[in-house]
Amino acid sequence: MTSRTRPRRALAVLALLPALLASTGCGSSTGDAESDYAVMTWAPSGTGASDRPGVTALADLIGRAVNSKGGLNGHHLKVLTCNEHNTADGGNACVHQAVQQKVIAVIGSYSLNSDALLSGLEAAKIPYIGGYGLTSAEFTSPLSYPVAGGTPALVIGNGRQLIAAGCRTVALVRPDTMAGDALTGYLAGALKPEGGQVVDVRVNETTPDYAAAARKALGDDRVGNCVSDTLAPGQSAGFLDAYRRLNAKHTQLGAVIGSVPQSALGPNGAADGVLDNAYVTSWYPPTSGPAWDALRSTVGGNPIDVSDPAVQTTWVAYRVFLAAADRLHEAGKPMTSLSLREELESGDSLDTGGVTPQLSWSETLPSAESPRLVNTWVTFQQVKAGQLVEQQSGYLDMRWAFTGGQPPE
Repeated sequence: MTSRTRPRRALAVLALLPALLASTGCGSSTGDAESDYAVMTWAPSGTGASDRPGVTALADLIGRAVNSKGGLNGHHLKVLTCNEHNTADGGNACVHQAVQQKVIAVIGSYSLNSDALLSGLEAAKIPYIGGYGLTSAEFTSPLSYPVAGGTPALVIGNGRQLIAAGCRTVALVRPDTMAGDALTGYLAGALKPEGGQVVDVRVNETTPDYAAAARKALGDDRVGNCVSDTLAPGQSAGFLDAYRRLNAKHTQLGAVIGSVPQSALGPNGAADGVLDNAYVTSWYPPTSGPAWDALRSTVGGNPIDVSDPAVQTTWVAYRVFLAAADRLHEAGKPMTSLSLREELESGDSLDTGGVTPQLSWSETLPSAESPRLVNTWVTFQQVKAGQLVEQQSGYLDMRWAFTGGQPPE
């Protein structure tokens, strides 16, 4: 696998996004001119706990910035955004629009309904770059290019993080959904080498009462008992409030980054809060780190939560798209859905600005459950005085757990 290091025009534009946005003012990434290249980003908005309006807002900012600098390698970039309403019907309406508008890719999107949506993109041969990774189709569809390991990698990673902290029984607090059902197996595989056990704590997505879930998660509150929170941030807040009221003495808290991003810590992350010292697994470095400087500057004063891993995933997905566009431009090839897919699978790794290892889809995971998974790396973080900080430096590879192997020595 090779890596090219020459400066690239589209990525240079991405690096200049903060300055470009300052000069563009208000407007739309669609502009007034006829679009040469159209892409789409979708996410739910106005629906409740699963809303991710920052995903589409960031995509629009990136499109406007690219066009203010002359477009994508001289072509106008039309970024279409779509509210999938957290329903399969809403998502399929987005797919229909993408096909009608002849987009060359769907980029950096968030949906709980991808299992019902990706077949429509497959029929139109439209690649899906950097979905959030909530459903199995994102890791099995031949036209899906995930940039992170999805919730499965986070659950596996958090299991290993908690095992290292001395945990032997882990209560998995997870949504009572089909996607949530699959998480128990991933956690069990992560705990198996040390004989760790899983307690399955299902939480209905519409429940107003988390007391029963908190009591089951806490169990007998003995040393070696732990909790891994995988709920959406809104649900996580309700669960943690109920858990706090139980006044745990010995049970150790853990979580995946989608449940407790920096912006969601609040009083729970303070020195005397229920999340203080909690072990958190992420795909990316801590939000406070320099790897996210360009994202923070790009967002500026816009109401977009840069600590939201869905927003961060959209950022990574657009970096991948722009890097691939540069490769095609250098080779003198027009950018189409087909040429974009060929470039992503060419074997040349793509730089994401240090927020992930370099990515390539030429060698995917030899797994029936996740054959499109290429980035199995996670980071270990911990809540200290209200801040997510590195608990262990660098990336840790969870590939062994996906392939039924043993953890490295």
